[in-house]
Amino acid sequence: MTQGESELDGLVRKRIRALRVAQGWSLDDLAARAHVSQSTLSRIENGQRRLALDQLAALARALDTSLDQLVETASDDVIANPMIDAAHGLMRWPVKGNPGLSVIRQRMTQPPPDNPARMRAHPGREWLVVLSGTATLLLGSRRFRVETNQAAEFPTMLPHAIGAENGPCEILGIFDRDARRGHQATGGKEDSDPLACS
Repeated sequence: MTQGESELDGLVRKRIRALRVAQGWSLDDLAARAHVSQSTLSRIENGQRRLALDQLAALARALDTSLDQLVETASDDVIANPMIDAAHGLMRWPVKGNPGLSVIRQRMTQPPPDNPARMRAHPGREWLVVLSGTATLLLGSRRFRVETNQAAEFPTMLPHAIGAENGPCEILGIFDRDARRGHQATGGKEDSDPLACS
């Protein structure tokens, strides 16, 4: 076994134990769920038994994770720097573990549009949290006040818009691939205010 294989082997064993403990399960609890003996599980966690693919697959299912996540290697690429659009007070980070997701931080100063024709609907889902100030979220015919540290999650097939209420606010939004595409203006350029949906 090479040093890299040995490190991955140890990491997988630690993950199994950490996931089991996080669930509050004993060795017996996880062993029963994964259909392995308690002694086999103990030897797997302690490095006294070779990791077998069929057992790892069973343990991943029992731990409600995937085999890929269980054996994923640690990346040195942990820190990500944002792409900054200073003109619009916007920072964007791609989510490395899920290339379909984008995280956007934006300072908003304008209220949402009063004209329902400027609200947008498109496939996808959005999640946002207000970091400072108060935001107004228009969702269909409803109006929501979202205050600092509150979050909102909604399907973007509902016509929606968001803006600042009574002064600037700062928002962190997470967009799935479809929602991100829905915020692209005609001609392939990003909206100047992607969270405002105007």
